[in-house]
Amino acid sequence: MMLTTMFLAAFILITVHSQETEETITYTQCTDGYEWDPIRQRCKDIDECEIVPDACKGGMKCVNHYGGYLCLPRTAQIIVNEREEAAAESTSGRNNVIRRTPADPHRAPPNPTHQIQCAAGYEQSDHNVCQDIDECATGTHNCRADQVCVNLRGSFSCQCPPGYQKRGDQCVDIDECTLPPYCHHRCVNTPGSYYCQCNAGFQLASNNHTCVDINECDANNPCAQQCYNILGSFICQCNPGFELSSDRINCEDTDECRTSSYICQYQCVNEPGKFSCVCPEGYQVVGGRTCQDINECETTNECREDEICWNYHGGFRCYPRNPCQEPYVLTSENRCVCPVSNAICRELPYSVVYKYMSIRSDRTVPSDIFQIQATTIYPNTINTFRIKSGNENGEFYLRQTSAVSAMLVLVKSLSGPREHIVDLEMLTVNSLNYRTSSVLRLTIIVGPYAF
Repeated sequence: MMLTTMFLAAFILITVHSQETEETITYTQCTDGYEWDPIRQRCKDIDECEIVPDACKGGMKCVNHYGGYLCLPRTAQIIVNEREEAAAESTSGRNNVIRRTPADPHRAPPNPTHQIQCAAGYEQSDHNVCQDIDECATGTHNCRADQVCVNLRGSFSCQCPPGYQKRGDQCVDIDECTLPPYCHHRCVNTPGSYYCQCNAGFQLASNNHTCVDINECDANNPCAQQCYNILGSFICQCNPGFELSSDRINCEDTDECRTSSYICQYQCVNEPGKFSCVCPEGYQVVGGRTCQDINECETTNECREDEICWNYHGGFRCYPRNPCQEPYVLTSENRCVCPVSNAICRELPYSVVYKYMSIRSDRTVPSDIFQIQATTIYPNTINTFRIKSGNENGEFYLRQTSAVSAMLVLVKSLSGPREHIVDLEMLTVNSLNYRTSSVLRLTIIVGPYAF
């Protein structure tokens, strides 16, 4: 944008002749926006941008112009013709200046103490020239108490302080909140000014207009454990094993043991931020939650030399290596035979075999638990099987599965810890009235738990 303007001023010359002093006084008047320059003897432009406080509003910039000024955007470019400026300064102006004309050389010099007449707003100086009267400094202005006095050449101006505008003779507050630049969030108008406010979670930037996010996590981390900043706010999270409390800031321990009764096989122990599973004596934790029997016979065998160690679910027991009782004698491991040479043996089972087994408590029924089978098979014989003793409460049932074998069935659930001794008898007969029997003495150890 190019602005080229030249103002031409009109001069009004008034000549006054004095008969007593025979001197001429010339009044020179410049147009508005200019003032007389007594040194250069011409009208010069008045720079309103320098003498008028807050000349432009709304972020505009003030650009002095010939005979006035412009309010333009701050990005505007201006080109001034210097020749026209010089011409304008030589012909334009505003204030009145009284200039004394040189006396006739043939006349006597004037009286240095002679009084000169100055225009309104001026007064005679010690050098007999008219100088401006600063009405603002002398207090001779008539500005209101809510106005600001600005001295001008030959006059003064009553203006409103920054943040106010004239409305008639009064200064009223300017509501800057209705004018750009606008506040990012909220604008609060105050007498003569304004300020910006930001929503919660934001703060004013250095330009006092823009609102920027507050990183609460870096400023004063309000979260008990984990803090995540989001635009205008923040969120708290908890470490594994904790959960947010009702205030959404603190973390409370999560009692995992309450969430499920199956989280641990035996017992759940809650701890801050976690839980652990424990097992009863005789068991060890496997996989963090499951209980596995400890084979004490392999780890800490406490049985004597003449004893054998038998591990069961949750413990162990020591049994004699020679379980035979008179008149039986040990013939092989766990097998006792009654000698035929002994007359007492004719009424007793020929052999007794000792076996041991372990079952868990509360095992599902019916359940096959042990199979008995003949070790020696004779031709033309018939084998029958029965529970000879140890089934007084009817917990077991013996089912024959073949001519030489039978299956012991658990038909009632057993709870431990408990030991059951069951004698299983196999009776063998043939057509020649040959009769013999063998007993398998089965020791059943029921563990204390169902695992």
